[in-house]
Order: sequence, then C-alpha cells, then structure tokens
Amino acid sequence: MLGVVLCGGQSSRMGTDNGLIKLNANTWTQAAVDKMLLLKLKVVLSVNATQYNDYQSIFNTAQLIIDNDDLLVRGLLAGVLSVHLQYPEEDLFVLACDMPLMETNMLPQLLLAYREHPLNGAYIFFNDGQPEPLCAIYTAKGLAFVLQLLKANELPKHNMKYVLEHIQPYTILLHEEQKKYFRNFNTHAELNGL
Repeated sequence: MLGVVLCGGQSSRMGTDNGLIKLNANTWTQAAVDKMLLLKLKVVLSVNATQYNDYQSIFNTAQLIIDNDDLLVRGLLAGVLSVHLQYPEEDLFVLACDMPLMETNMLPQLLLAYREHPLNGAYIFFNDGQPEPLCAIYTAKGLAFVLQLLKANELPKHNMKYVLEHIQPYTILLHEEQKKYFRNFNTHAELNGL
C-alpha cells in the first residue's frame, strides 16, 4: 500500500496553495505526510503541474507525482488515477492536505476495514449519508476498473462520489464527534479559529 497526500487542488478560493499553508511550523502537506508515515507507509504527493516548482523546493522530487493530462479528468480523480498509473499494483491510502483537523486515530480504522474486508474497491467514511472521498483507501483493482471505464467513455461524471458508486466501497459511518476531523478548508474565512 502507498500513502498519497493530495495537494493538487487549484486553491482558487483560498488565494494561496492550501498545501503550503503553515500550522504549528509545518505545512499542511507535511502534517498530512507525517500522519501517513505513522502508518509506516511510503508516501507520495499528488500535485498539478503549476505546483511542481513550489513543491520540489520543499519535498523530494521522487515523491512528487504530477497529474497526468492525458487522462482528461481533473480534481481528485486526476490525482488518484495519475498515482495509480505510476503504481498500478499498489492500493492507495489517500489523504487530502487541506484537512488539517484529521486525527491520526481515524486512519487505522480504514486499515482495519481494508484488512478485514479484502474484496472491496474502496474503503471510505460516510458522513450524514455522503462519502468522504478525501480520506480513503482505493484498491488497485478498483482503480483499474475506473480507468477501464474512463478509457471506454463509460464514465460520464468524473467526480469521486460518482466513481465510488461503480466500485462498491466498504463504508464506515462517522460518529457525530468525528465529523469535525473531515472538515476541509478552502477560504481564508474558514481558517478563523484554527
């Protein structure tokens, strides 16, 4: 399994790259990497082409995977499939960099589900009936199927919630007190009180 920190968003509403915002002396990206390292995973960073120079000045270039433009998709799906193309045999444990409130004790819950239910295409948390695709495990088998659908023009929507319907995820329901960990921050106003 490979850890993937998702940094490839446009950050247009924030006005600055979310992954490079600092909290307690670390960038949000480094904080997410550190959480993945606690799981003893090798970690790569999913970035888009416009971010590469900024990230390669901070992180090892071998860790950086740029979104593959040949996929003709954007966002989370572009990042996850781009990593899958480079590591087609690896299941991917993904965590978005802009979820700084994520508690490390949430992540082993996904690993446990992955180990106990080995036939699913993805392992995700569910929050009020909606999937949380930014902190999830996507299997190589599930992603290969998604890629096959994409190449056959059988994936009319490219958002991850739609994709999840096609790979039958194993779901873990969030308790009320856990929901705050999944908050992602996209504007400066949302940073107040952080």
